[in-house]
Amino acid sequence: MDIEFVRSRFIKHFDGQTGNIYFSPGRINLIGEHTDYNGGFVFPGAVDKGVMAEVRPNGTNTIMCYSIDLKDRVEFKVDDPEGPRATWARFIYGMVQEFKALGVDVKGFNIAFAGDVPLGAGMSSSAAMESCFGCALNDLFADNKISKWDIVLAGQATEHKYIGVNCGIMDQFASVFGQEGKLMRLDCRSREFEYFPFNPEGYKLVLVNSKVKHELVGSPYNDRRRSCENVVAAMVKHFPDRKFGTLRDANWDDLEAVKDVVSAEDYKRAHFVLGEKDRVLAVCDALVAGDYETVGQKMYETHYGLSKEYEVSCEELDFLNDVAKENGVTGSRIMGGGFGGCTINLVKDNVYDKFIADVTEKFNAKYGHAPEVYPVVISDGSHKVC
Repeated sequence: MDIEFVRSRFIKHFDGQTGNIYFSPGRINLIGEHTDYNGGFVFPGAVDKGVMAEVRPNGTNTIMCYSIDLKDRVEFKVDDPEGPRATWARFIYGMVQEFKALGVDVKGFNIAFAGDVPLGAGMSSSAAMESCFGCALNDLFADNKISKWDIVLAGQATEHKYIGVNCGIMDQFASVFGQEGKLMRLDCRSREFEYFPFNPEGYKLVLVNSKVKHELVGSPYNDRRRSCENVVAAMVKHFPDRKFGTLRDANWDDLEAVKDVVSAEDYKRAHFVLGEKDRVLAVCDALVAGDYETVGQKMYETHYGLSKEYEVSCEELDFLNDVAKENGVTGSRIMGGGFGGCTINLVKDNVYDKFIADVTEKFNAKYGHAPEVYPVVISDGSHKVC
């Protein structure tokens, strides 16, 4: 992000003043999709694209917000019981309310922000916004006494209460806890996590954006979550002496035991989640061993499951995955919640240029526009820039 650009917009829209600048990254997830709200494992990392905000307390009870990218301005009171209608401003409103619930005496402030996380690409621009705003509120009004985990949970609560997406914690976790050159295995049930060095020599990570709109609000995302909950409820009834909180507590035999009492659709959704739980652990072992071929194989397996079992793919994403296979890409899969967005690709250096040229040409010929290509650098999480 261009610090001077963000500062110039803040100065223009807020009477020549300057404030503090904060940055929070988007994220990639190497493997482990739709496992977070099922209490399983995920394997994310922060990236070098994200959201940057300049913030300055204004001595009033009014929060004055300017979205640089949308060229839109919204104002609301700190104690407004309903908040603004604009979705982008509700991310700010939600974080303010959650910080107040933590006992922080939030006052009015001016904020201008911009992002270079591609919207709708599955890199979680929403979590980058929440984490960036949380970082700023913590620094300006809480003397940095709010823990990283509380910022993560405030971001999740903002999604649930003020946006309408029943997300897990992976996106906010990655944005807040990310470290340069490291991926993180997060246990979404216990919140225990471990850093894994990720500097694969001879390979690149690259995102290929289908530019199909990625929108979770009001989408089938919540339906998938309900399917998983339906299967867990069936297991609770079938095994009265056992405790099932999420699908994390289930094994393959448990799933087969309730196959005839859940819908075929719910069974497929749960089958994917159990397989994905196993794949995340397999990838961790493969990374420790330096076995990137196995990592790639598991990525392809995840794409198949997301496409055929969880049914969150689309024609364009499946096409990108097929072209990756044709070009000898080591691993490729949908990244993010699905319903559009990107594929994430683990590509050997010696096939990278050919793959990018081929996927660009073929996608453009079939769909009438070229995909967007984003090489990924694993970077630090939320922080104050200046």
